Amino acid sequence: MSNNDGGKMIRPPNKLSNKVTIGGPGAVDDAALERAEQVITELSDSYIDWAREDLVKIQKALDDLKSDGSEDALDTVFQISHDIKGQGGSFDYDLMTIIGDMLCRYIESLEGKATSLSNEVIELHINALHAVISQELKGDGGPIGNQLLSGLELVVKKRTKSG
Repeated sequence: MSNNDGGKMIRPPNKLSNKVTIGGPGAVDDAALERAEQVITELSDSYIDWAREDLVKIQKALDDLKSDGSEDALDTVFQISHDIKGQGGSFDYDLMTIIGDMLCRYIESLEGKATSLSNEVIELHINALHAVISQELKGDGGPIGNQLLSGLELVVKKRTKSG
């Protein structure tokens, strides 16, 4: 991992109004836009439950990976972390997106070959995801978020060099 691989905050636009045309052909009227924004707001209340379900699934996949070390188990961990990465920022859980992305990139660097050392690094990422959800760290997570990301980056760099 190079020095340029550190976590970075990417703030995608969260408002539908930034993504649609208002007025003219194919445009969305203000009332429809407001209804859609309300649906997203209502869904965001369910995000914590969805994230907890994903964390149960990813933990089971990690347990499978630890027991059999198969490429299929590693791929399952990757797929779930990819889903976590894709959802977090949509619901103002940017750390979930960042940590999910870090985990995806780490797994890709393994080229399908997990070891006990790599399993430890994967587990640290999963523990960080648990911390974000258990403490409901929205946005960048403030000082706690910075500590989580810095710690993960250091571990990945150290483990990548030694393992």
